[in-house]
Amino acid sequence: MPATRCPRAGFSAAYEHDWQKVDTNVTRPRTLYTKGEGGYVAYQEFGKGPLDIVLVNNWMTNLDVMWDEPSLARYLERLASFARVVCFDKRGTGVSDPVPLAALPSIDQWMDDARVVMDSADVERAAIVGDTEGGLMAIVFAATYPERTTALVLINSFARWLRDTDYPEGMPPEVVDKLLRNYESNWGVTADILDLTAPSVAEDARFRSWFEAYQRVTIPRGASAAMYRWVVQIDLRSVLPSIRVPTLVLNRADARHHRAGYGRYLAAHISGAKYVELPGADTFPYHAGEFMPILNEVQEFLTGVREAPVHDRILATVMFTDIVGSTKHAARLGDERWLDLREAHDRMVRDYLQRFRGREIDHIGDGFLATFDGPARAVACAVELVEAVKSFGVVLRVGLHTGEIELRDGGIGGIAVHIASRVTDAARKGGVLVSRTVRDLVVGSGIDFRNRGSFRLDGVPGRWDLWEVVDNS
Repeated sequence: MPATRCPRAGFSAAYEHDWQKVDTNVTRPRTLYTKGEGGYVAYQEFGKGPLDIVLVNNWMTNLDVMWDEPSLARYLERLASFARVVCFDKRGTGVSDPVPLAALPSIDQWMDDARVVMDSADVERAAIVGDTEGGLMAIVFAATYPERTTALVLINSFARWLRDTDYPEGMPPEVVDKLLRNYESNWGVTADILDLTAPSVAEDARFRSWFEAYQRVTIPRGASAAMYRWVVQIDLRSVLPSIRVPTLVLNRADARHHRAGYGRYLAAHISGAKYVELPGADTFPYHAGEFMPILNEVQEFLTGVREAPVHDRILATVMFTDIVGSTKHAARLGDERWLDLREAHDRMVRDYLQRFRGREIDHIGDGFLATFDGPARAVACAVELVEAVKSFGVVLRVGLHTGEIELRDGGIGGIAVHIASRVTDAARKGGVLVSRTVRDLVVGSGIDFRNRGSFRLDGVPGRWDLWEVVDNS
């Protein structure tokens, strides 16, 4: 939880990005270097599970900044929950050494990046997990070094991209040509590729902004385009029969870019491979959308155990409170009197939370974050609380929203928390402001509302109708 308060916008601003954070048991790992024949390769290792995983993704990686994106951090933490994970930036990407555009490494040279990283991390044998274009390296490694490969997992990957007379699963050349042109012109300046590769987050303004910036810190535009042109020419179909390690192939059923047909071909031509097709269309970046079903399959395949479901998401009504103009009150009253007032205010808030079965989550300065198991109780608590604190000569503003929250070691997270925070920001002059969700859920309870209009909530897609509570009789 945030440790400091933002004086500009009160308590709710302290949670401005909390819904984006991740409570992770994995300490951000150090970035280390090892030297191969073609230069230095950067890598990280984390997790303490009973088996080793080498994670081979496509070239969109940067070890130093990837942990800043919550969905990516959660993906890596999930892997680390059952394995020791080693991941790396291939030469020419992230913080590894650059490579000449006119002389890109061959697939086997890039595969050597994985081998030297394993040597440096003292990993004798590991499950090789290849995702999308990283699957190419994983395929060659598993076939070349079976003695160092306990299993192979291919996620939304392929052996060949282009269509051929004996490979109808591939993309037609004219489609690939168009993709290449769009790819080069858009890299690092738009997130339009998400419409094709990760439709579930394509309209998420925050994710799009992160994706644009992450492209730029992973690989320069020219290098990215050169690698993409190289990738679509690769054909590893002849390698597939040489894979003799246990293999799992996973694909999204509705993927338009890394198509399910690619995965079916892989599974059909790797001896004994298990094929699992999962709902959805998100493939790139690999942590976009709901990735837990994929990693559940990976865990079960590698360990024989599927993680038991944890009920860490519940529906709740989230409430933020904040004293309007607290800075002015503090200046007017002086430190000692202001402290006394706040202590009395805090006792009153906690009394009302207990009375209405609210659960205090956090308290910073003069504001509270709480949850309720029913929206009507939350509204009733908020209205009575706003009226009660007037006896202290202050005005309280309260924001309420009902939605799914994530339970995190005594705290909470999720988009519902962010929305409730923004609803509170909109109640600038005080009172109780609620989202349409809350208003719709308390229909028939005797609570009256006045429509305050349609608002854009910072960091939340679309416009939101907000309602002010005017009567709770």
